[in-house]
Amino acid sequence: MEFFKRRREADTQLSRYRDQKFQGSRAEQEDKLLKSSTVYVGNLSFYTSEEQIYELFGKCGDIKRVILGLDRITKTPCGFCFVEFYDREDARNAMRYVKGTRLDDRIVRVDWDTGFEEGRQYGRGKTGGQVRDE
Repeated sequence: MEFFKRRREADTQLSRYRDQKFQGSRAEQEDKLLKSSTVYVGNLSFYTSEEQIYELFGKCGDIKRVILGLDRITKTPCGFCFVEFYDREDARNAMRYVKGTRLDDRIVRVDWDTGFEEGRQYGRGKTGGQVRDE
């Protein structure tokens, strides 16, 4: 039983990844991550719908909103989204139970996010058209 408790806690810890475009110090970023109720979701199919995201993540708690990642030029989905929950415990449930599961035959990546800010919904890269499809 202790193994499963440690596993659940490990699944909700901060990863090593840090957003290089975060405006602030590393300590400020980590503080925001530790208080956030937003998760970044990656490795989505370009065909995954917002409704599918609500259905899957809604099992973890009440969702405030879903922001699909878009190609800046074509405004088409590009394989990621942000899910904002009303409270951190619901986001923690997403980290525990959705991270590593399948959606549209793809293994979903879930990680803590500092919180959505306008403009972050666009793919990165020089033109905002960078997408990742594995």
